[in-house]
Amino acid sequence: MKKLLFILLLLPFYSFCQKAYDVVVYGGTAGGLTAAIQVARMGKSVAILEPTNHMGGNVVEGLGGTDIDNHKEFQNSGAVGGLALEFYRRIAQVYGNEAEFEKMLANKEKIPRLWRMESSVAEKGIKQWLSEYKIDLFYQTRLNESKNAVLKKASKIIQIKTDNNKIFKANVFIDATIEGDLLAASGVSTVIGRESNNQYKETLNGIRGETTHAQFSVKVNPYKNPDDPQSGVIPTTQNEPIGIVGAADKNLQAYCFRVCMTRDKENQIPFYKPENYDPAQYEIYLRYLRAGGKLYTPSASIPNGKTDLGAWHDLSHNLYGMNKEYPGGNYATRRKIVADHATFTQGLFFFLANDPEVGQLDATLQSEWHKWGYAKDEFLDNKGFPRMFYVRDARRMVSDYVITEHHVKKQNPTFVEDPVALAFWPTDVHSVRRIVKDGYAYNEGFVFGGDYWRPLPISYRALVPKSKECTNLLTPTCPSSSHVAYGAIRIEFTFMALGQVCGTAAVLAIENKTSPQQIPYEKLRQVLLKDKQVLEN
Repeated sequence: MKKLLFILLLLPFYSFCQKAYDVVVYGGTAGGLTAAIQVARMGKSVAILEPTNHMGGNVVEGLGGTDIDNHKEFQNSGAVGGLALEFYRRIAQVYGNEAEFEKMLANKEKIPRLWRMESSVAEKGIKQWLSEYKIDLFYQTRLNESKNAVLKKASKIIQIKTDNNKIFKANVFIDATIEGDLLAASGVSTVIGRESNNQYKETLNGIRGETTHAQFSVKVNPYKNPDDPQSGVIPTTQNEPIGIVGAADKNLQAYCFRVCMTRDKENQIPFYKPENYDPAQYEIYLRYLRAGGKLYTPSASIPNGKTDLGAWHDLSHNLYGMNKEYPGGNYATRRKIVADHATFTQGLFFFLANDPEVGQLDATLQSEWHKWGYAKDEFLDNKGFPRMFYVRDARRMVSDYVITEHHVKKQNPTFVEDPVALAFWPTDVHSVRRIVKDGYAYNEGFVFGGDYWRPLPISYRALVPKSKECTNLLTPTCPSSSHVAYGAIRIEFTFMALGQVCGTAAVLAIENKTSPQQIPYEKLRQVLLKDKQVLEN
């Protein structure tokens, strides 16, 4: 009797710790949100497990520029359809731009400002959107780091365990993180870094022999003692040879914070010294100014006079070489890397706005930086500073089908027989290292633009693992692609489109009692087209 009573008392706790759904989405990124909404719309039960306190990923962490219609060379808004377009419509409504937005769409006009948003507005919009569906949201819920975090039977995931001792079961799982943690923990093949050009017969992958985009505009001496190459190098520079051109390595394109600033003094938090502020870390910026270089300054680019301050200049807050251990690192390693980036970035802004030598070298520069500060009404839980940096790439799945440079080429591209979304962006990978070349600081690895590329129809096969590895897992954010090809995919509206695909495929797999790998493409295509997804150019 006592044993029975004990079991009965435990039942509420047991049921709280175990959750079963049709679909579990790991990661509340742009792709995770649309995946869950699509599943809910199709009548299946779904949960989002988000490791942080905020749903939305980069969209709510400062990336308000959206990369839609923001380049004079091309117009990519035509690739935005389905749930992605619904999201941007909702944002336009918040700003009172609904009529203008619809007119723009009808006339196929190119008006970048109508696609842009503040992170706080995006987060409110996302919360409202999710609240309209039966979606269970679990914040601060991340995959357990133990080896038994994912329980599989043969090639099928049965359940996953999270850090807060919850067990989640599902028919289908979706890894919507940028880091690909569920993929890796499930035994799915992944890669970190750059493949060699030889691996997929590419020309833009691996170590770059010549990097021209965002290269230093002035010659900057990188040595601690400018007259002594043996003295070591100054901060932000790696003391290593360029290596074999075209060879593979583990380097990643630099990460940065997308920072929201304002000139409105009523809504401004002045740049502050971070803990452990060290002005010596910014020696390269002084040398750049001494050499006659012109450093970047903030400018309003999103609504209400705010910035989405990214880092695509020759010298900015892109931090080369500091992120190599992030994708495959444990949570403690990642926390430290994020914190180090935050310390450096906050310190840099304070330095540019306040350091006397900066003022002496370029008074106009310092005067302009001094006008800006963090927006008080953004990132309320983090002193106006984004909580997470922009992870431009981390793990990528390696499936039976790999998207490569050949799929992106305008001339004789690899034909895609099963397109499910359209990535309309150049092969865009930031430099991965700052090394020494010919005695001066040199950014290595940037690939961007040119006229060789075309809008990329994304193959459904790139979203599912090898069947022998896992038969109930998909990913919208870590598709099977080479380093350089991923640069054309890694845009938020593309992740939203791929999330919708993964949500649709998960439901079709459940309804047809088969694996995501085995669902008929034509059936998937029909549903996507019905739901206004853009599949091809």
